[in-house]
Amino acid sequence: MAQRHTPLTFTVRRRAPELIQPAKPTPRELKPLSDIDDQEGLRFQIPVIQFYRPDPKMRNKNPASVIREALAKVLVFYYPFAGRLKEGPARKLMVDCTGEGVLFIEAEADVTLKQFGDALQPPFPCLEELLYDVPGYGGVLDSPLLLIQVTRLLCGGFIFALRLNHTMSDAPGLVQFMTALGEMAQGASAPSISSVWQRDLLFARDPPRVTCTHQEYEEVEDTKGTIIPLDDMAHKSFFFGPAEVSALRRFVPSHLKKCSTFEVLTACLWRCRTIALNPDPEEEMRIICIVNARAKFNPPLPTGYYGNGFAFPVAISSAGDLSKKPLGHALELVMKAKSDVNEEYMRSIADLMVIKNRPHFTVVRAYLVSDVTRAGFDVVDFGWGKAAYGGPAKGGVGAIPGVASFYIPFTNHKGESGIVVPVVLPSAAMKIFVHELDNMLAQDTNGQGQEEHKLFAFSRL
Repeated sequence: MAQRHTPLTFTVRRRAPELIQPAKPTPRELKPLSDIDDQEGLRFQIPVIQFYRPDPKMRNKNPASVIREALAKVLVFYYPFAGRLKEGPARKLMVDCTGEGVLFIEAEADVTLKQFGDALQPPFPCLEELLYDVPGYGGVLDSPLLLIQVTRLLCGGFIFALRLNHTMSDAPGLVQFMTALGEMAQGASAPSISSVWQRDLLFARDPPRVTCTHQEYEEVEDTKGTIIPLDDMAHKSFFFGPAEVSALRRFVPSHLKKCSTFEVLTACLWRCRTIALNPDPEEEMRIICIVNARAKFNPPLPTGYYGNGFAFPVAISSAGDLSKKPLGHALELVMKAKSDVNEEYMRSIADLMVIKNRPHFTVVRAYLVSDVTRAGFDVVDFGWGKAAYGGPAKGGVGAIPGVASFYIPFTNHKGESGIVVPVVLPSAAMKIFVHELDNMLAQDTNGQGQEEHKLFAFSRL
């Protein structure tokens, strides 16, 4: 059941954007990115947003001033962020550590945190006002690698919004930087976890050799025009608490009972999304699961490494099989794709990037999911306590809008902890998607009414 909200509108007054440079001199050098970092599919800006409640003990502190000062200090330890990306031979990306700085915007909005309502989750109203796209500064090359906007609210709370050049870091890497920023904001003289560059750990081998199958980078023709249209897109977020997850687990066959929540949720969303898009039954549909590979190395990537350390393994099925077969079909494929990722797989990707000129992962008939429930966005603390919401600012980000969803930690108004998933689909498909999901959640074995497990799809209408 979709909850209707009257659209929240408010005015944001911004100061002129400024460049914040490291507080002390930093090394001037060229630092190559890894061959995982500089693939085409990561060459974009990714938005993150954090909402903070007012704190009486911080009443006389301006969060923008506190964070601005901490930013200059933390950039001494993370000085590559203050540089600019250059592209060398064979499309190799490297950071020119110029110390030019990151973009910072101080702002205030005539709205309180309460006015955002119970459903503090994507899509957020007026996002483009809370994370202003400064004209001329949005490029991948020769542009600031971070943009941060701190917007004070009438209630004394604030919104911290950030845009990251994804080639520099993944979610764990970004959270590490944000945590360090929070520590400096609270008076630390150095971050508790030292930053580790060492991008050479994920350089391609010499000579490079592709040793694994990487269907995620296959060139697939869009034969039937099934790339999602960009007009008339609906953005909704779906909450999966303990009741919803156990309702979905009823569809799991006994031999797959050990599957994780991520796996069952991914199989369910892939299946419902395919039914909603109604492709030709023969069409190949793809699900791309982002898998954090930091611990898959021997030894694991060092603590403090803030580069990209994940893979995009893919599962493939015909649309007909996905739509008609029980959930176990999709689930088995998802579990297999995830289990493929190991150290050799990562080495093979780095080598493939060098051999094939850093291709983009395949987006034709693909759906990408990224689980950030354990990344730690929600626990980043600048002195005002944990975030009321912390994580990706919207679904559907990346080169092709509508292809990606995030799994974000969330506590609903009843105090239940669960996962919120922003989904972007054409409006007509979204209606079918909601209906399919509701049906899966409503088929309760203990005779509860359908309303009991109706999925709440929050949307800003």
